[in-house]
Amino acid sequence: MDDARVLRYIAQTYPDADIFTTGSGTFISCDAEKHWPNFATVVTSDEYDSASKLDRPGVYRLNIGVSNATFEKIVGSRPNPDYTALDQLMPHPVYALQNWVSILNPSEATFDKVVRPLLEEAHERVARARRKVADKQSRS
Repeated sequence: MDDARVLRYIAQTYPDADIFTTGSGTFISCDAEKHWPNFATVVTSDEYDSASKLDRPGVYRLNIGVSNATFEKIVGSRPNPDYTALDQLMPHPVYALQNWVSILNPSEATFDKVVRPLLEEAHERVARARRKVADKQSRS
């Protein structure tokens, strides 16, 4: 799966998603005004960090913000991950402490089985928080 296909999936699956690209990063939130907080990002170069060696042709990294429980369950106990490995879920090389996970060039099977549920959780967490803020503002 290439990065364009991942972004198409997100846009089609989450119509409230705001997809904002700047430089070699695409940031996905539910706020078209602030573009924050993000529930996922896609990066295609070493502009933000070089841990994954994204300067390789066609290599991109999908990053997903998940709950602490999910993070611990799926990647929390992985010591010294190979941040350059393709199709392997791992802690984000910079934002692991904020419960972000990463995967470089997920295969179709990994995307369907592993990534889709993580995107669903990440989107729901951000969308729920956005709904709470909107509800609070409408009552004011």
